[in-house]
Amino acid sequence: MTDAQNALGSTLRVWRDRLSPDEAGLPSGSGRRATGLRREELAALAGLSVDYVVRLEQGRARNPSEQVIASLARALHLDVAERDHLYRLAALLPPAPGRISSHLTPGVQRLITRLGDLPLAVFTADWTLVTWTPLWATLIGDPLEAPAAERNFVRATFLAPADRQWQVRSERGEDAVEAALVADLRAAQATYPDDPGLRRLITECRAASPRFAELWARGAVGTHDGDRKTIAHRVVGDLTLDCDVLTVAGTDLKVVVYTAAAHSPEADKLDFLRVTAIRAPAASPE
Repeated sequence: MTDAQNALGSTLRVWRDRLSPDEAGLPSGSGRRATGLRREELAALAGLSVDYVVRLEQGRARNPSEQVIASLARALHLDVAERDHLYRLAALLPPAPGRISSHLTPGVQRLITRLGDLPLAVFTADWTLVTWTPLWATLIGDPLEAPAAERNFVRATFLAPADRQWQVRSERGEDAVEAALVADLRAAQATYPDDPGLRRLITECRAASPRFAELWARGAVGTHDGDRKTIAHRVVGDLTLDCDVLTVAGTDLKVVVYTAAAHSPEADKLDFLRVTAIRAPAASPE
């Protein structure tokens, strides 16, 4: 099969070859012959099997899903124009304007790579978890062990059973965090009124959570910003950390990062968890 007949596969190979391991947050090593990513590295970054990546590149897998293409676009550090081109090569419509985006721009990808030693996660405008660092999974709990629906912070807060809620307490109290989260979601609704996923989330929470319905009825609009939070960890005990929420202009992605003051007991605990964390690239739920 020629490159013209297999435009999707040949483009994936070109983009895989141009992304260095360092840019992807992987160890480059001294014995590499290729400057770009290996197929198995791309597969790990995208949450796919190596066999499936091989079949995509060889043109034997013809109908990848939107989730697969979105995950490959993030793993390959594509910009928006390249992401949309990848969708079209897969005979899919690119994400429509006015919809909540889960795409990580190359700049955000580089930020995650540089801050990879911190407990950091990226959420969409409706608080759906997109990606996270190994230390985040070690500190908060591996998101892949939770049902996909509960990888949304709003659902996890208002709908998840108590034993599956995130073991994080705010200095401002649970009521304040819930109110801020709902106010933030209302702001997202104003920005993305036609997003079907956001509409479903709000409808589901209003119907299933009296507390969410009560807060929603207040009509407050705002943002869920930084805080001091205590994480109950089964190995090192409680850690009280600064939690900052950084918003990426133009995408409304939320970068949530936990930090501790230098030389504090919390910093020592984070150092211990950092050593024990699985050394893996930033994870994706897809």
